Amino acid sequence: MKYFYIVANPQKDCGLRLTGEIQRFIESLGGVCGFQANRGQDGTLFDQSKIPSETECILVIGGDGTLLEAARNMAGRNIPLIGVNTGHLGYLCELEETTVRKGVEKLLGNGHYTVEQRMLLAGYCLTKEGKGEERIALNDIVIHRSGILQVVDLVISVNGEYLNTYSADGMIVATPTGSTAYSMSAGGPIVDPKASLLLVTPISPHSLNAKSIVLDAEAEISIEVAPRKPGQEERVEVSFDGNPVGALRAGEKIMIRRANPCTRILKISQLSFLERLRKKLHAYI
Repeated sequence: MKYFYIVANPQKDCGLRLTGEIQRFIESLGGVCGFQANRGQDGTLFDQSKIPSETECILVIGGDGTLLEAARNMAGRNIPLIGVNTGHLGYLCELEETTVRKGVEKLLGNGHYTVEQRMLLAGYCLTKEGKGEERIALNDIVIHRSGILQVVDLVISVNGEYLNTYSADGMIVATPTGSTAYSMSAGGPIVDPKASLLLVTPISPHSLNAKSIVLDAEAEISIEVAPRKPGQEERVEVSFDGNPVGALRAGEKIMIRRANPCTRILKISQLSFLERLRKKLHAYI
């Protein structure tokens, strides 16, 4: 591996100090490396068209949020990503500031690494105004209550067949990668990120038997907001990987399925999924 590119979060790498150090380190070892900030001063996302076609690896400097954003923006480019954590837990990030140089040496040297295929979600809203823009997510798509503190009724259908109506604070549809994010906090199962499946987990359900449901990766999920009280406006917020994208009212729905492109996550460590999981979970204690 010779051709690298860095996408850095300037809020997590002040003055792009670490970015410059890594770029100079790669070039000192005979590699080629460009870089840009993940967001411009006007708030726009980085321009993925500026990333050379020969790029073999993108180092994403920041935290899990920065990596999620890069994965969404780079969907379809088929370039492996590797996260360099400068934030807090950084569950998705393979490297830390203290280990990034050794990691780069491995990539430039003997090539002992693996590339994991991670599935993405695609979703769009169907509102009274029509079909909304389709967006993608690596971790999850979340529908959660908004405004007054009361539960919402969400009607779940799978492949056009009615499944159940949940009274809850919201609903999470997660990928295996996202199983260790919000879905886990809501009581969902932890899944090997290389798996292909969909997780549907209610948020604080008002029922003792409301559990997570594991669905086939090719299933299409419909979540509709049901009216609860006459004359009262029901409203829920919709978020993709934690980013609010809009709202749904009673009678409106969101359609969710597996996205066509996938994300490629580069792994250097020889630790198994279970070993990595054990180490990361201990960080919570």
